[in-house]
Amino acid sequence: MKKLHFIVIIASVFLLQGCIHKLVTVPAKIAYKTTKGVVKGTVAVGKAIIPGDSDDDKKDD
Repeated sequence: MKKLHFIVIIASVFLLQGCIHKLVTVPAKIAYKTTKGVVKGTVAVGKAIIPGDSDDDKKDD
């Protein structure tokens, strides 16, 4: 009987690994995508506001 309990526990552990993997990776993917979008937006705004190298300088030559 103890052997059966051990087999059931081991089987449960392997079956639950997929659920735990999903619970950990899905929020991490959402956070990564959100952060990536915010950073891209910040870079775009920074390039638009901060003067620097632009194609207009090359046209004057």
